[in-house]
Amino acid sequence: MTTPVTELSDRARGIFRAVVEGYLETGQPVGSRTLAGLGAVQLSPASIRSVMAELETLGLLASPHISAGRLPTDLGLRLFVDGMMRVAEPSFEERATIEARIGSGGPVEDALAATTAALSGLSACAGLVLVPKAELVLRHISFVWLAPDRALAVIVGDDGQVENRVIELMPGTTPSALVEAGNYMSATLAGLSLAEARARLDRQLSADRVALDVAAADLVERGLVVWSEDGDRRPVLIVRGQGRLIDAAAAADLERVRDLLDDLDGKQEVAHLLDSARTGDSTRIFIGAENKLFALSGSSVIARPFRGLDGRVVGVVAVIGPTRLNYARVVPMVDFTAATLARLIG
Repeated sequence: MTTPVTELSDRARGIFRAVVEGYLETGQPVGSRTLAGLGAVQLSPASIRSVMAELETLGLLASPHISAGRLPTDLGLRLFVDGMMRVAEPSFEERATIEARIGSGGPVEDALAATTAALSGLSACAGLVLVPKAELVLRHISFVWLAPDRALAVIVGDDGQVENRVIELMPGTTPSALVEAGNYMSATLAGLSLAEARARLDRQLSADRVALDVAAADLVERGLVVWSEDGDRRPVLIVRGQGRLIDAAAAADLERVRDLLDDLDGKQEVAHLLDSARTGDSTRIFIGAENKLFALSGSSVIARPFRGLDGRVVGVVAVIGPTRLNYARVVPMVDFTAATLARLIG
């Protein structure tokens, strides 16, 4: 459990804040002599060391080496972010850059990619945007016999996109049932999205208005379920700026950076993490080992959902970087980007 800020003395809060801010600025442990020399804390180095030791006992600070200074733990960063951080609103230039990328015209996905790149450049992190995969609108559906227990379902979208899925057949399904199911779907469900097609099919099955035999009706329902579930599992995740994660400070910790880049390559896991930020209206901050996905790489994610005019969540915008990223600057930048994307999508 995180120690509440109010339980720290004024002296401990001041030293803790100075250590965290120094670490976030340099990426290096902060020593007592450094704090005393900067005048950030009006105490002797010995007194500062004593307070640092207390903060270390509370699990808020850690010392990477015996002779080194202290740096904040993930627990300490959580305390700082939730209770002590003073945010800095994006500058006029930063807001103008984000708005220019979002309003650059062209397909929405191009605007999202440009926005992600802009956010990456401004935050010195990798930028991410998660949006649902564009829903397929049905034009033509057919089933091709493969074996007594399997068939290939072929769907053609309004945009000409063709997708194939292998589906299992119920025992006794005949090739004629495949033809019947394909003809029914093409004639009845063309022009509908998958969600609309499933809703119409459910209504017609409930009203017993589907003029199909049992095997063909099962094929129709099974095909729609397979495509719908598959689409739900494949949101569009745009990632830009991975190279920015390899900076001078990261050069001394290349293994951590390698782990982080591996995490980003596993887009399904990253997408699942961002999808968890879709609920609620506020920004979510995942720090280091708080999320098992980034336990090895020691990374942080700042994510915020953005909504359309109807109030529904359209997607999630985020940045990912080392735990020492500038939270006070990046959090409001992500917030502004989400609000600007909401105006575009809406």
